[in-house]
Amino acid sequence: MNFFKKIIAATVTLFTTISMALPDDSAAQDFGSMPMHKLAVDVIDTGGTLIFSDSPEYVQSNGILYSDTVSGDARILFYHLNATGVNKKLAVVVENAYPLENKIEITRGGISLPDNNFLSVGKATQFMYMKNNFKESFTLQKGERKLFQPEMNDLVISPGHLIYGVYDFNAANPVKISVMMYPATSDPLTFIDGATILPKDNYKMRGTFKRMNRSIRLQKDYDPKVDGIGYVLIGDNVTDFFKRGIDATDGEEVVNYGNYGVNYTIDFNTKALTRFCLSPLGGKYAGAVRFHHDGMSGTIPTPEDRIYFGDRTPREPESVKKARENGNATFSMQTEISELGIYNGNVSFEYSPPGASNLPVHIILMPAD
Repeated sequence: MNFFKKIIAATVTLFTTISMALPDDSAAQDFGSMPMHKLAVDVIDTGGTLIFSDSPEYVQSNGILYSDTVSGDARILFYHLNATGVNKKLAVVVENAYPLENKIEITRGGISLPDNNFLSVGKATQFMYMKNNFKESFTLQKGERKLFQPEMNDLVISPGHLIYGVYDFNAANPVKISVMMYPATSDPLTFIDGATILPKDNYKMRGTFKRMNRSIRLQKDYDPKVDGIGYVLIGDNVTDFFKRGIDATDGEEVVNYGNYGVNYTIDFNTKALTRFCLSPLGGKYAGAVRFHHDGMSGTIPTPEDRIYFGDRTPREPESVKKARENGNATFSMQTEISELGIYNGNVSFEYSPPGASNLPVHIILMPAD
């Protein structure tokens, strides 16, 4: 069974398991009310090129949704809903932009079956992306084009359904990447010849972004006996800035509001057993985090016991939001959390903002007891 079929099967398994669990009312836990403080971090962006295709998000006609030429390490993220009223398909077409043979190696990826439950789609894709490292390669001859994943042509997107995928790859030499929506009965490699680039919507969420990975590291070791409850804030565009890039289809500067497709590595050193949690602040949230600790690694759904959480968190007054951004927040009975585990020493988490979810989020550290 190839990788594409494996992750589709794993999607079904993941959500069969989650759907059997009842919503856990302890997700908003009563610990009283305790102060939290923001932990000082160093931030650096590294890595290759992110190709981000999310505009138009609601696709109303056939055509190319985004296109650009890249080489080296890269990531492609597509997030589109079929708003045409009839069945469609979506494909990523890779065309050799190099005059000789060109090799493309896919190293990681995740995709969900199309569905009209957007949070479910977002969580499944994110879980698969975090879980799966693999090697799958193909070559392109001069002037040749292929589907990035041939099995995409087998996925029919019903009206009102969303498709969301993320893949890491390396192109030895320049390749042209095109994301397109096309009739369910058409051959994508033929359709692209006459396809035009669709205009972006008002949100302008598409573009090419350099340095696709972000590393966050604590400036000093966390001591739970001394430091109390601390947090790292992600996705607020105040302490964690959104990336800027270029829409290669028209040259306009664009902002990736939410840093979707950016892969974060968050490194912690602790002096004693420390409890780690993820807490959403912007509303409904459904994703996954990968941990690395003491030679072990694993993928954790956030939350683990149901599809999403964050819907019970009350909206913050502006004064509370400002205090949090300035470094002072409160851990209270209204704080919804998803457990990331208890660790001592060095632990790192891989995190990426999941599609369909709301930001920002806290990564919270507290004494294990």
